[in-house]
Amino acid sequence: MPAYSAEDDALTTKLVTFYEHTPDPAVPSHQATVLLFEPSNGTLKAVMDGSVITAKRTAAVSAIATKFLMPVDSEVLCILGAGVQAYSHYEIFTEMFSFKEVKIWNRTKEKAEKFARSVHGPVQVCSSAQEAVSGADVIVTVTMATKPILHGEWVKPGAHINAIGASRPDWRELDDDAMRNSVLYVDSREAAIRESGDVILSGAEMYAELGEVVLGTKPALREKTTVFKSLGMAIEDTVPAKMIFDSWSAGS
Repeated sequence: MPAYSAEDDALTTKLVTFYEHTPDPAVPSHQATVLLFEPSNGTLKAVMDGSVITAKRTAAVSAIATKFLMPVDSEVLCILGAGVQAYSHYEIFTEMFSFKEVKIWNRTKEKAEKFARSVHGPVQVCSSAQEAVSGADVIVTVTMATKPILHGEWVKPGAHINAIGASRPDWRELDDDAMRNSVLYVDSREAAIRESGDVILSGAEMYAELGEVVLGTKPALREKTTVFKSLGMAIEDTVPAKMIFDSWSAGS
């Protein structure tokens, strides 16, 4: 995933490996390394842990989408999934927003229970995805699902959904009902029509890119049920990598 930012004077590429079923359960399914280069001559300046950057920048983008799209006075957060992205989303969402209740579901309940024990603050472990989604104002799907685990009929009208998993054209996290009966925002239209099974297989119409909302060229329809489909963009790795390197350089 290569990217260049003239404004940040940063040139990077991220190398990602994905192994759906690793022999060692302690090894993450996704691993990443970010290479930071000197833009003027191509010299390699740093090799960085891309897994940490990916986890935090993905959650940060979801938080931006949520800031613009979640219902006013949202009180209930639901997280479907209990992996790396669940932790990073919980961390920034509980820091930025004031939810009165957090619910989690995972296909393997033991992982959801471990999550609840590991994080700061009370988390309700639910025995089904439907139970977790019921009444939620903000929903985060961060699973390895290949078929829908979130059904639109469960979703509270006006809720906001951050759909993070299912990053292949034949994988789904959300069913047709959830996709078609929501206002759909994406990080990149180009990526969504090529990579997102949720978008491709449902035929849902994309309303706007998140960047258009941030710039004010498209409205944030927070009164509607909304979905933000996140696939990740290389520039989202470049900017934090440069920030980290500059901070390290200033302190060394």
